[in-house]
Amino acid sequence: MGDIEKLSEILSKSRSAVFFGGAGMSTESGIPDFRSADGIYNQKLNKNFRPEEMASHNFFVNHPEEFFDFYRTRFVYLDAKPNAGHLALAELERRGNLRAIVTQNIDGLHQIAGSKTVYELHGSIRRAFCVDCGEKYDVNFVMENIPVPHCKKCGGIVKPDVVLYGENLNTDVINAAVRAISSADTLIVGGTSLVVYPAAGLVDYFTGEHLILINKSKTHADANAESVIRENIGETLDKAVRLMK
Repeated sequence: MGDIEKLSEILSKSRSAVFFGGAGMSTESGIPDFRSADGIYNQKLNKNFRPEEMASHNFFVNHPEEFFDFYRTRFVYLDAKPNAGHLALAELERRGNLRAIVTQNIDGLHQIAGSKTVYELHGSIRRAFCVDCGEKYDVNFVMENIPVPHCKKCGGIVKPDVVLYGENLNTDVINAAVRAISSADTLIVGGTSLVVYPAAGLVDYFTGEHLILINKSKTHADANAESVIRENIGETLDKAVRLMK
C-alpha cells in the first residue's frame, strides 16, 4: 500500500483528526515567503533592516508608513485562491473526519475553502483593529487607507490582526489548538519545517495513534511519524480524500 493510500485509509477511520499547517500550504496558492525587503525601505530609512525586523511590533510603532508599505506588498495576496489541499480539508471536516485546523498562515484561505474550525496561531490579514479603541476593520480598510490607516472613531492607528515579531500569540487560540491536538486520533503536519516556536511546539501535545508528515524537507518530528510524504500537500490531500471509502 502506498503512502497516499495509507493516509486515505487512516482518514477514513478518523473521527478527530487535526491538520497542523505552515507556509507550504499557501505556496501552492501562489503566496510566496515574505522574506525579501527589496532594499527600497532600507534606502529610504538609511539603515539595513532584515525582513523580520520590518515585520516586528517595534518597526510598526517607529516606522508606520514603511511598515504598512512592506505589509501591503509582502503579506497581503487578495487574489490568492484556496488550492486542492484547502478544499480537501474542508471536505474532511464536512464528512466528520477532521476536527480542526491549526495554522501558522495568515491568509484566511482555509475559511474561504469552507473550513469552520480554524485556529490561526499568527492571526489573519482579513481582520484589523484600532490599537486605541479596539474598533474592528477588514483588510480592505487597511489596503485602501494609504499610507497609514486611522480609525474613523478615534483616529488611532488601525493595525492588522496579525502577530508581529515581538508580540505574544493569542492565549485563547493557543489553548484551543492544544486541546484539539491533544485529543486528536490523527495529526497531519503539512508544509512546515517545525522551527518557528512556540507554534512548532504544539506538535508535542499529540498523543494519538497516527502522526503523518507531508513536507518537502526534513523536520525534527520525522522520526516519530508513522508516515512521511515528500510530495505537494494539495495534491496529496486531494488524492487521499478522493480515495476514501
